[in-house]
Amino acid sequence: MSERGPERDPSGGAAEAGEEDRGRSWTLGAAEAPAASLAEPRRRDRAMEDAWIRAFLERAPWGVLATVEGGRPFLNANLFAYEEARHAVWTHTARVGRTRTNMDAAEGKEGAPVAFSVSVMGRLLPAAEALEFSVEYAGVVILGRGVVVDDPEEKEHGLQLILDRYAPHLRPGRDYRPITAGELKRTSVYRIDVEAWSGKQKAVAPDFPGAFELPAVAVPFEPQG
Repeated sequence: MSERGPERDPSGGAAEAGEEDRGRSWTLGAAEAPAASLAEPRRRDRAMEDAWIRAFLERAPWGVLATVEGGRPFLNANLFAYEEARHAVWTHTARVGRTRTNMDAAEGKEGAPVAFSVSVMGRLLPAAEALEFSVEYAGVVILGRGVVVDDPEEKEHGLQLILDRYAPHLRPGRDYRPITAGELKRTSVYRIDVEAWSGKQKAVAPDFPGAFELPAVAVPFEPQG
């Protein structure tokens, strides 16, 4: 499917369908820029600003952490929280597992090299030509250093950020028992220190011809037929 809208003028701008189509632009921290192939987006007109990225990370439902396993990427989808004060993403897994093994194997003084991706999908956008079919979307990609957090207070801090993000109406000690020392020992907590991030979005007018929603997948998933 094409990333372009179904109609474009010769200059490459959006057609009259009301398309907002902006994409990846790397914003760097103290670390050096990523490789040129990553740092130079194909479509600069889709670049999203830092404020948009932060707001998106506050709303996106889940993310995917990429670690390195034997020279290949290994992906783990999970809940997360972005902490603006530290410019870091927090997530967690079980104490034992492939993500933890990969992090331990790769972690140096500055942490393990990781990537983190968050995305959502909007409507499908039909077109008169097969290769011009498209989709509304929004997403963020983060490059950074993943740190296995060992300090109990910092682990609890990261986990509480995640709890507060997904259940802001509930409070520890009032609505549920707070995190215990035993639970911290059974949990791997990761802090991803952001080195570079980028945001990308494609949105079209509400009356885009033929736009339709893909039916949601229910959980538990039941195969049809």
